Amino acid sequence: MEPLYNNFAPDASLSGEDVILTIDEYETVRLIDLEKLTHEQCARQMDISRTTVTELYESARYKIADTIVNGKRLHISGGHYRVCDGINSCCRKKCGKAAAAVTLSTMNKKGTGLMKIAVTYENGQIFQHFGHTEQFKLYTVENGEIVHEEVVDTNGSGHGALAGFLQNAGADTLICGGIGGGAQVALRDAGIQLYGGVSGNADDAVRALLSGSLSYNPDVRCSHHDHEHGEGGHSCGSHDGHSCGNHEGHSCGNHGCH
Repeated sequence: MEPLYNNFAPDASLSGEDVILTIDEYETVRLIDLEKLTHEQCARQMDISRTTVTELYESARYKIADTIVNGKRLHISGGHYRVCDGINSCCRKKCGKAAAAVTLSTMNKKGTGLMKIAVTYENGQIFQHFGHTEQFKLYTVENGEIVHEEVVDTNGSGHGALAGFLQNAGADTLICGGIGGGAQVALRDAGIQLYGGVSGNADDAVRALLSGSLSYNPDVRCSHHDHEHGEGGHSCGSHDGHSCGNHEGHSCGNHGCH
């Protein structure tokens, strides 16, 4: 992702010297410090080795420190990079082009054109409480086409354990509603791409992801466990038609459950 701002300078430059931060160095800082990706995830995102990510990141951090401490001017330009084109790279923002790019990247990383998408599942819909989902629907995708579908029971697994469950099932992508920070970290460590804050029909969501038109929330948060909330005492993930994500004003993908 190219920077919106290319030049930074102190009010009164102390040294008159310039520091050049390359675009690829800038991108490692953006992905690791701002997007909170691990070095391994950053490497996959940038399609470079983890060693190269570490070298770029350390160089970038040194240059940024040098400009701040010694009052130098910072310019961002040059380096080895490619701009998000919706196919070969991705800015990780909430856009159809980015969703398509991530999908293709996930497929290509295995070198076989295969990917496996998991969806929190209940009666054809995306279940809105990741930590309490009793089923996942798994979709095997080959070269952008769904070739197999199956519904699997979680067998009582919950929250952090579900990341391991999905990893063992071979899933590399998850579509869900609400999900908490701890579960997001577990998924990230397992190398599973997350699309949270999604509701509606599970099959439709997968097709939308594959076409690059899935609407999701890249900043989805979920802050409580089993607290009941709202009038009438309905709880997140309840099965009585008043679950978060289905009841107006109580969207699990926006505020509540994991």
